[in-house]
Amino acid sequence: MLAIILDSLTRYGFAVTSLSHRERVRVRELTLPIILSIFIFLPALCFARENPQSQEPEKLKPIKHIIVFFLENHSFDNLFGTFPGANGLENAKDIVQVDENGKPYQTLPAILNHKEIDKNFPLDLPNQPFLISKYAPSDQKIGDPVHRFYQLQNQINGGKSDKFVVAGNSGGLPMGYYEEKNSPLWQYAQKYTLADNFFTAAFGGSLLNHIWLICACTPYYPNPPQELLSVLDDKGNLIKDAPLTPDGYAVNTIKPVSMNYDAKIDRKLLLPLQNMPTIGDRLNEKNIDWAWYSGGWNNADSGKPDKSFIYHHQPFTYFSNYAIGSEGRKKHLKDEEDFTAAIASGTLPAVSFYKPIGKFNLHPGYTDLKSGEEHVFNIIKQIENSKIWQDSLIIVTFDDAGGFFDHVAPPKIDRFGPGSRVPTIIISPYAKSGFIDNTLYDTTSILKLIETKFALEPLGSRDAGAGDLLNALK
Repeated sequence: MLAIILDSLTRYGFAVTSLSHRERVRVRELTLPIILSIFIFLPALCFARENPQSQEPEKLKPIKHIIVFFLENHSFDNLFGTFPGANGLENAKDIVQVDENGKPYQTLPAILNHKEIDKNFPLDLPNQPFLISKYAPSDQKIGDPVHRFYQLQNQINGGKSDKFVVAGNSGGLPMGYYEEKNSPLWQYAQKYTLADNFFTAAFGGSLLNHIWLICACTPYYPNPPQELLSVLDDKGNLIKDAPLTPDGYAVNTIKPVSMNYDAKIDRKLLLPLQNMPTIGDRLNEKNIDWAWYSGGWNNADSGKPDKSFIYHHQPFTYFSNYAIGSEGRKKHLKDEEDFTAAIASGTLPAVSFYKPIGKFNLHPGYTDLKSGEEHVFNIIKQIENSKIWQDSLIIVTFDDAGGFFDHVAPPKIDRFGPGSRVPTIIISPYAKSGFIDNTLYDTTSILKLIETKFALEPLGSRDAGAGDLLNALK
């Protein structure tokens, strides 16, 4: 080895043979540590090159299209609590809901449906989960339980899951569930993989979990107006609820500044543009094509939104790289029509996110379960019948649990989450058939999968440490 090094020195202009004895000894002293380092670290370097973790996993190599459907507001127990073999309501028998004094309710409080007592529901429902469709079929709208940052933490109550009613705003409605065995989502769960240990990235509702889906971060408002700040007492109890935490983090609904609103809107009440890296930025760095598709996007972006278009369901609009007039916005934020056209032509990007317009996103309160599922089914069926199906991986998941009861306490990681458990279905020719995946996942697992597939740098510690969904694949 020393001879090789000395020969190399000669090649680059060092007349080693003309060196004095002392100089040759000095060369040996300088090169010996290098030689030892090579012998010590060369095997590790070779292993790193062959280590599967540093390469695209074999399971992901056939997949050319990762497609994420991001739906609204149902817990796992609410939609799949009676799914055979899953960790469902059968394991929730010992949990009862308690009142403000910590005492179990004798019966559930009256169901408040759209803020009024719904007489279709009995006034003496037992203090336990009940079948919603017995009183309100899945093609009917139901109420919209509270699903906000501080309230959800109170509902979970340190893992007891016994305050979904008392910390809610809809009576006993959070304890309701569906058993739609013939529904599209149930059928896909039977055919492919259902993850029954998948949690939302963050506590609360849509805004925060949409941001975590693309950024694994919480947005921040420096020096905000006081009316946007929540107020807590010295024990951490909520006194005043607002979009921001007392230290300025956006955890509840607040609109992005970068949309074409009515000129009368007070822009101080909008969230300033964020500059943290997103999964879109990571993909751009590797020249990997991607898009966020949204129902009603073109009309909303031009200042003519459909009445059911939801601004805070558009997470990339909160970031400076996708602000009004930016190249990123023009290239990557697209309409549902572009989504279905790309499926039909086989030109769908490597990574696609799809957000249905409000009337089809399954959100209780302003839409019903059945019409939303049928809308999603029609698009997935289009993918199955397209030429991209054979190399596609579809992930159907939910932004939050909508304030509905779930008996499984989320893991404790940081102040922002994870939040409640939600249904997640992995649909693909490469997904395991009829499989229930018990692996611990959360919303950032979608980021981890994309990062694993394309060798991208993690956005933060949460996605770096998340499960990558590979257990769902054959």
